[in-house]
Amino acid sequence: MTKVNPVLGSSGERPPSDYDRAPEFSGMARDIDVMVPMRDGVKICVDVYRPEASGKFPALLAFAIYNKDFQGPDYAESLPPQPAWSPLWTGPLEAGDTRFFVSRGYVHVIGSPRGVGKSEGGGSRQWDCYDLIEWIAAQPWCDGNVGMVGISGFGAEQLAAAKQQPPHLKAIFPFDSRGAYGELGGFRDEYPGGVLHMFRYLVGHFSAMHQHKGPPGDLPPEREALWREAMANPDYRMYPNIFNLIAQKGQHMPPLFQMLLDPFDNAAAVEKSEAEFDRIKVPTYTGSGWYGYTYKTHLNGCQHWYREIKSPKKLLLAGPAHVERPYHTFHNEVLRWHDHWLKGIDTGVTKEPPVKFWVMGANEWRTASDWPLPETQWTKLYLSSWERLMPETPAPSSAAETLPPDSFVQMPPTQTTAIQRLRYMTDPLPQDVLVAGPISLTLYASIDQDDTNWIVILKDVGPDVSVMSVREGEREVPKDLHERELTRGWLKASNRALDEKRSKPWWPWHRLTRDAAKKVAPGEIVEYRIQILSTANLFRKGHRICLDITSLDLPTGVAGATNAEYVPYHICSSRTVLHKVYHDRARPSHLLLPVIPEG
Repeated sequence: MTKVNPVLGSSGERPPSDYDRAPEFSGMARDIDVMVPMRDGVKICVDVYRPEASGKFPALLAFAIYNKDFQGPDYAESLPPQPAWSPLWTGPLEAGDTRFFVSRGYVHVIGSPRGVGKSEGGGSRQWDCYDLIEWIAAQPWCDGNVGMVGISGFGAEQLAAAKQQPPHLKAIFPFDSRGAYGELGGFRDEYPGGVLHMFRYLVGHFSAMHQHKGPPGDLPPEREALWREAMANPDYRMYPNIFNLIAQKGQHMPPLFQMLLDPFDNAAAVEKSEAEFDRIKVPTYTGSGWYGYTYKTHLNGCQHWYREIKSPKKLLLAGPAHVERPYHTFHNEVLRWHDHWLKGIDTGVTKEPPVKFWVMGANEWRTASDWPLPETQWTKLYLSSWERLMPETPAPSSAAETLPPDSFVQMPPTQTTAIQRLRYMTDPLPQDVLVAGPISLTLYASIDQDDTNWIVILKDVGPDVSVMSVREGEREVPKDLHERELTRGWLKASNRALDEKRSKPWWPWHRLTRDAAKKVAPGEIVEYRIQILSTANLFRKGHRICLDITSLDLPTGVAGATNAEYVPYHICSSRTVLHKVYHDRARPSHLLLPVIPEG
């Protein structure tokens, strides 16, 4: 691991890069609403922005289901870049900065597949991106070299196209791409632990996707049975917005409707994805930011893509604030990548370590040779009584060997907005501790119902200069310490079954299939392995590492909304549940942290 030279005012949204090229072209030619025929005759609609000059140029394609009409340079003039905390921040503005690319000698093509926006419908969209890439390469303004840009939905299309290996696709930069397993990004990367959240509802509620409602059709008998089961699910019925969506029987937000009917992973789709990773041959620069832990798919997905892809690859893990919209940040890094692969310029991008990540707490960028970092010291902290995280378990044949469990009772959101929790913390740290990488929690617990959601939260608490003693005023951890949430993990108790062959100690792989789901026997003490999404944080001397355990979160708005579309809430239990957490020598609940030695 190497520290990147600090820059005054450096930001987790802007990775350090000394690469740039001065703009070469001031004029921009536009071809708007160009209808491009696909192999079956269906036409898709694209916008083409190119340097207003003679000659041929490499092209960068941005292609996704989101409306192309608010991706280009004209809309960027109406809505200048908004930071993540702006009320006008809008996720789907993701195609990239057209003026930046065109002024530096690229053609920027923005489009959407069939059945979306102005593109014609009918037939399969499977080869739309492939055919469009080859059409671009054959145009008189293109030199035959095509790359791809854009984030999120635009990132997912890049990896899907790369699997098809269009001859003229030379490199991709799929930042914030979706998950790596299964169709549409897969279930497990978006819903780790099988706990359902409302991110797709919130995005769909914004109407980012071009959809229309037709008359509801009849469902096949097996889907009809699942629909009736979903309609009767008390956890769904507790949320009127979710129940209303299910009642429309697929008219509204069809992908979310299908997920709610069958909230499980598909083993065949996972195996298909694993077999296809080697089909990605083009150089790939992927990544996400620590903000992605809230809705998971980007942060989980980029790490899986990076691990599995064999072609030249890089990984960028940015800071805790979502990148601005319209998307334009770290375009120098995008330029550096594509200049190397599409223009043949020696930008040095392949000569540096392949991983670059932002360290919270230190507020600086660092590089690494791989992810997780090879020098990681996997360190266990054990849950103990009196809210403590300890470096060791109780000694055998000792008074502490059989500690009683801790417990909390959570009522459903129909009865309360109070979120109950258990909390475990280290003492104030004697020196700085860097944690960077994936995390897991092994939890021994019982519940008095047949299911619950485990939600675990890792926090940085402090600084704390207190001394805990019997003296008045020193008996408790101060109540006013600053808390900074870093990341979370989730597991639906009935989805606890593991695939041991695919699991790693720091990344448990739950099967998440319907046939693997198993209700909990009330009162039975069960071992749970919970994935906590990756993070990178420097816990400063005097701070505490903190773990909260709960089972409920809530919308922050009204009518099933939240005040940030990418901070969704989860579908929780409609029943009151008693949770007991065990931490004796026989049942050593513990946190596994990726500690990175300094120096």
